[in-house]
Amino acid sequence: MIKASDVMSKNVIVLNEEDEIKKAADVFLKYKINAVPVTGADKKLSGIVSETDLVYQESNLHIPTVFTIFDSIFYLGSSKHFKDDVNKITATKIKDIMNKDVFYAKGGEDIYALATVMADKKFYSIPIVNDEKEIIGIVSRYDIIKAMSREKTTENKG
Repeated sequence: MIKASDVMSKNVIVLNEEDEIKKAADVFLKYKINAVPVTGADKKLSGIVSETDLVYQESNLHIPTVFTIFDSIFYLGSSKHFKDDVNKITATKIKDIMNKDVFYAKGGEDIYALATVMADKKFYSIPIVNDEKEIIGIVSRYDIIKAMSREKTTENKG
C-alpha cells in the first residue's frame, strides 16, 4: 500500500484566513496551482481556496425573484443563498471566500482511497494533516499519477 505520506509534497504553499484575496490570485499564477489550503491564527487547517472561488467572485450576482402579498416579501428561491452570493462577491479576505468544509486526510491514508475521493468530488488536491490538524503536506492528482507510474515500472521489472 502506498500511503499519502509517501507521495505528498511537503513544501506546502499555505494562505492565512486574513490574507487579501489578491494574494491568492498571485499565488495561483506564480505557482500554477489551482487550490491552496488556508490556516487560521493557530496554524491549523481551516479551509481551502480554489481558482473557482476567485472566479466566482467576478461572476454576476443573480437577484432572486420576489413577490409581495399584504406588505410581505416572499423569495422564490433561497434568500440565504442570495446573501451568501453577495458576501462572496464583496469579500476582501480569504476567509470570506474559502470553503470551510474542507476534506483532508492523514499521512497513513492509502493513495488509492484519496484518488477515489478526488475523482468522485472533482478535487485537485487534498491537504494532509497531523493529529493536531496542522498541515504537513498535500497530495495532488499529479502526485498520485507519479506514484502509479513508479508502481507500474516496479511491477514490470519484478
